[in-house]
Amino acid sequence: MKAFSITDTGVLRTMNQDYCFSSNTPIGKLPNLYIVCDGMGGHKAGEYASRYTVERIVASVSRSRTENPVRILKSAIQKANEILVVESQEYKEKQGMGTTVVAATIIGDKMYVANVGDSRLYVINQTIEQITNDHSYVEEMIRIGKIRREDAAKHEKKNVITRAVGATEKVKVDFFEVELRENDKILLCSDGLTNMVSNDRIYQIVSANEDVDVISKELVDEANKNGGQDNITVVVVKP
Repeated sequence: MKAFSITDTGVLRTMNQDYCFSSNTPIGKLPNLYIVCDGMGGHKAGEYASRYTVERIVASVSRSRTENPVRILKSAIQKANEILVVESQEYKEKQGMGTTVVAATIIGDKMYVANVGDSRLYVINQTIEQITNDHSYVEEMIRIGKIRREDAAKHEKKNVITRAVGATEKVKVDFFEVELRENDKILLCSDGLTNMVSNDRIYQIVSANEDVDVISKELVDEANKNGGQDNITVVVVKP
């Protein structure tokens, strides 16, 4: 197993509200763990929300006694949500804070994925496949036929998400189980990458390299070259 993680402020932002975690070694009952969070909120609230959520998930996973990966991730994300909601209510400077989260663990030839918001996980091999579903305004409009997918990237509400950790007392988490194949590469990322770099270009960069660190850095460089309008976070895993 090889993995590399990188986060970058981007060209236009002065603060990085993304946060990530990558471990090829066991965290509690999980043999590995990969997380990307993209925070939202004024001042430093978004930065706090993303960092705290990652740290809370890792701590909860470390202490979990169940063997079921979905239960482990679900409980960890829900616990982070509960605490963020309380802090948002108690501290004025943290009101409105929240964060996306995409997390994954690989057990044997299966990968278990959890996501809230619009940070994504892709599996890349002969093609590029987005495993997660975006919880965003434009994605919901696409599903009901109100927006064409090719117009979504330029829509004025493209950054509006409909689910976030810390936004409501109960958080709904989506889960996916993926059968991995030989030579699969896995990409977790914030929308600072996907809003700046097309899926086709992501596929080209990932397919052209075998070194996870080279892939990660080239993806960030490409996003910045195209404008770097948001923070960019990338975790690349090669099972």
